[in-house]
Amino acid sequence: MGVRTWIDSWPVYRQLKGVDPLGRGAAAKSRDSGRLAPRVQTADRVVKSVCPYCAVGCGQNVYVEDGRVTQIEGDPDSPVSRGRLCPKGSASLQLTTGGAREHQVLYRRPHGTEWERLDLATAMDMIADRVIRTRRDGWQWDAGGLRTRRTLGIASLGGATLDNEENYLIKKLFTALGAVQIENQARV
Repeated sequence: MGVRTWIDSWPVYRQLKGVDPLGRGAAAKSRDSGRLAPRVQTADRVVKSVCPYCAVGCGQNVYVEDGRVTQIEGDPDSPVSRGRLCPKGSASLQLTTGGAREHQVLYRRPHGTEWERLDLATAMDMIADRVIRTRRDGWQWDAGGLRTRRTLGIASLGGATLDNEENYLIKKLFTALGAVQIENQARV
């Protein structure tokens, strides 16, 4: 490689003598970086989503390839986050693809020390049985002669990432069960 070729390939020289004086485009590219392709280039589609971690609701672009999530990035069209994500939001790909993600229900019996795997139908039946039993055992028909038809044995504390529609449905469900202690983290 001659001296002239070497100087022409030097990014600082290209920045000062070229059309990119701020070094944000072609002047900053090396031969190696010029061959790189974005990791989202092979995605079949992009799905708009919202980060699940907190109540801010940052927009996310979820890149899907062959039915699998391959990358999650900030959504530049989001008026909330304008394409930016915090460290937790940036790592949310691991929620779907991380090796520590469980794909089965784990249950630890009372006073147990080990987790056991359950199928989803069994776990849902256990939850339904416990809700019915708790409602039946804690049901209050009246308090001082007034009809109450409620239970204090069931309560709900919703998370901050739930939207208005989800909170509405949760409120309706728990009210139908007779619960009166219904709260959301966004109001606490």
